[in-house]
Amino acid sequence: MNIDKIIDILIGNNDDKKTENFLRFLSDKLWNLYNDYLMDKIKMAESEIVWNLNMPNAKENQEYEVTVNMPVLTSDKLVGIDIVLVNVSGLDKDIHGLSIITAEDKKSFTISGCPSLEYFRKDGATAQSTFDLIIRYQFDGADMPDEHPILERKIPFVINQDPRKLWKDLPVNWENMPDPKYQNDDTQVEYVKVETLADGTPQKDIVAASKRGRSHAQEAKPRDDHFKMTHMDNGWYIMAVADGAGSAKLSREGSRIACEESVNYCIVQLNDNKKFEEAISKYNEQKDDGESEARKQVGDYMYKIVGAAAFKAHRAINAEAATANNQPKQYATTLLLTISKKFPFGWFLASFWVGDGAICLYDRQAHTAKILGKPDEGEYAGQTRFLTMPEIFKDTTSLYKRLRFSIVDDFTALFMMTDGVSDPKFETEANLNNPDKWDTLWNDLRENGVELTDDNEASKEQLLNWLDFWSPGNHDDRTIAILYEGEETAPKCEEVTKQISEEISDTSETEIVSSDKVDVESQME
Repeated sequence: MNIDKIIDILIGNNDDKKTENFLRFLSDKLWNLYNDYLMDKIKMAESEIVWNLNMPNAKENQEYEVTVNMPVLTSDKLVGIDIVLVNVSGLDKDIHGLSIITAEDKKSFTISGCPSLEYFRKDGATAQSTFDLIIRYQFDGADMPDEHPILERKIPFVINQDPRKLWKDLPVNWENMPDPKYQNDDTQVEYVKVETLADGTPQKDIVAASKRGRSHAQEAKPRDDHFKMTHMDNGWYIMAVADGAGSAKLSREGSRIACEESVNYCIVQLNDNKKFEEAISKYNEQKDDGESEARKQVGDYMYKIVGAAAFKAHRAINAEAATANNQPKQYATTLLLTISKKFPFGWFLASFWVGDGAICLYDRQAHTAKILGKPDEGEYAGQTRFLTMPEIFKDTTSLYKRLRFSIVDDFTALFMMTDGVSDPKFETEANLNNPDKWDTLWNDLRENGVELTDDNEASKEQLLNWLDFWSPGNHDDRTIAILYEGEETAPKCEEVTKQISEEISDTSETEIVSSDKVDVESQME
């Protein structure tokens, strides 16, 4: 049958107008059927797509880059058909910090940038983390239905929030705080500049910073840490760091009293104490000759100055508790206390330590780290001893075990810190004794903006900023104090620093007092 016969059968004897309408109807009908056919084929193709795009979650404030390939159709029924990208949207550089670029061959796209969710935190709102990535595509190698030339697929894309952004920084509601309020600031910083000697010899300076922990800020609680430090005209340095117990509601005042009272007492005792300095010099001269008597004499002065300073702080806390009609344990606090001075023969350092945290004499060149005491560890994790506990001062034996002194040629830094710093940076007591860990801390400070150089007043703010470091699971108050000589002017010593450190042991205590059970209070009066 030829084409003319077919046309004659279709048209018949109808007039041209009717024939035209018929052909139009037939054409529309056939095209609709064809589009339905194409749509069925597209649906079949879509059902074959496995949307496993292998897109890892992004992490806020961490660089991200991933190239995503479009799925490949493998069915025999769809041979020759490929998925071709039209565009991909859902992420914006100005909003999410991420850009999307489609490859020239339209078969892949790349997401890159540094993710941020700050845009979604406006007015204190909680940022969302999941966004719809809209993939618009076509099939290459197959006709597309007129009504659906471009297809869409929504794929969830996740930006994991920076854990630091999940913490709230709520102010303390001092107005509604019950009395006694003991109001303090969320931060504390100080820099003690010690002038260069007349001959141009630089002196060690002190810098310290304390910052309310994230766990406290999250619950609108006050900072419980405190520090106090000074340099006296006669050359003595005095430093104290204290960590109020989180379980004691008035510990912020306990830590303040501990630092203020102990340092002030040492100032008075060291203001004119030539006999103590003479005892130190004598000990240094005899230290290689079985100097038990000279060592005992230094120990006696330590007991009467450093030990008594801690005891005075203990009594001051008890007095405040009585005045406020509270229990002393509500003021529970640790205390780290040091005194130090440079003599012609080297540095003398003495310390008292109750509680956790760390005191370390660090020498970078000699690669040594001397811990001036021993952290108190309770039976369970997180337990420690506090200055307010009566057993700390129950007898001279208990007190002497907490006293240390050392004579060294020189040192890079004397570190004092609460466990808000020592726990995340050292994790274990063994690590506290590892010089490599202190090297890491020293480098950490320098690499993160703390310039421990001579006469750098800005170092106190730099150190405060450094205390904001992130450590998962460690969000307590943080306090650190550093006695140091600026790196730019620090003298270089070719010899390994000689360190002589003495712990007054149980046997030496009996040489200092007639009985190891003598009442401490009677000794201090």
